[in-house]
Order: sequence, then C-alpha cells, then structure tokens
Amino acid sequence: MTAIRVALVDDQSLFRAGIKMLIDSQPDLEFAGEAADGQEGIELVRNTAPDVVLMDVRMPNLDGIAATAAILEEADRSGKPAPKIVVLTTFDLDEGAARALRIGASGFLLKDTQPEFLLAAIRTVFAGSAVIAPGAVHDLFSSVSAAPAARAVPESFSTLTGRETEIFRLAAAGLSNTEIATHEFLSEATVKTHISRVLAKLSLRDRVQLVVFAYEHGLNTPHDAQ
Repeated sequence: MTAIRVALVDDQSLFRAGIKMLIDSQPDLEFAGEAADGQEGIELVRNTAPDVVLMDVRMPNLDGIAATAAILEEADRSGKPAPKIVVLTTFDLDEGAARALRIGASGFLLKDTQPEFLLAAIRTVFAGSAVIAPGAVHDLFSSVSAAPAARAVPESFSTLTGRETEIFRLAAAGLSNTEIATHEFLSEATVKTHISRVLAKLSLRDRVQLVVFAYEHGLNTPHDAQ
C-alpha cells in the first residue's frame, strides 16, 4: 500500500523535528517535507504534492489561514486534487481555526494533542472523514463569533431531493451516520451514499464543509434526534 505523504508547516523548529520523528516511525506514513511559514508552505505543497498538510495557524510572513486558502485555490485552478489540510492551534475554540474551516480546511487539532491521536487524525482525514466531529464545528463557530447574517442559499441546494435535504440537516446538526441511519430508518451504507451525493451536488469537500455551509446559509436548524 502506498504510504500517506504528510507535509508540515510550522514556525517552531523543535515542534517540526518532533513531528518528523513521529511520522517517520510509522510504516504507512511518509514525511514529505517541512516549511517554517505559510509562503514556504505553499511552495512545499506545490513541489511535493503531499496527501495531508499539517498547518500551523499563527506564523510569520504568511499565516496558516492565508496559506490554506492559497493552496486550495491553486489546486482548484489546476484541476489537481487538493491535499487534506489540518490546521494546528494552541487554543481550543480558536477563531483562526474557524476561519480555516470556512475556507476549506478539513479539521483542526490542538498542538498538544497526544501523538496517537495525531497519527489517527492523519489517517482519518486521508480516508475522507473529518478529524473533528461536525457537532464540534458548530460549537466552535458558536463560541468564537456571533452568528453571521445568513447568505442567500445557492441554487445547488434546491437540487437536493427531499431525502437528501433531510439527511443534510441531520448531518449539519452533528449527527453521525449511525444516528442518521437510526433516525431515518436506513442502513449506514445508504446514509453514506446520500451524504456523498449531497457533498457532490453542493461542491463540498467533506462533512466539515457541509456544517460550515449550513452555518453560513442559516440552514443549521435544530434536530430531533430522539
């Protein structure tokens, strides 16, 4: 099996050295390279095409938020697959993390997270899942800023079927596939299929982006999970 290639962008050399050692210790992971600021990080991604990028939020020259935006925009323009970007932050419920999620990051982790959890997060995000629960995204946005004025809902939302719309709302409210399956009397496989179709129709990268979409367009209505 091809190893997951991981790049690291962080301005602390000791932290970079520790993460490199951790990545190198895993047979299914490969350290693709490191950068000390956001501008170097953009070049690193351009030159090495990693699968996953660990991106510090606060760095000199160019911060992780601007670098994340530039990397994803460049991938969109070129038509090449974008790397999964996980932002690293010192603070839980960090406004910087919320901004990074809005522009396309696939999740965030605290910099003092346990090594085992970091490794699991890399594998999880590479497999296409979020590294934080959708419910945590909602909590993050609610904690760091007042609810924004809802934007006009894109036309693409009207292309969802009734079933897809209901599953969208449940996923946006933070329910897992298992909980949605129970709520809707469906199999988990069917729920996964519906989620994939919803993401494709709305041009969203993952479930984190689904929650962000719902939050920004006033679609994150309460659910009745029971």
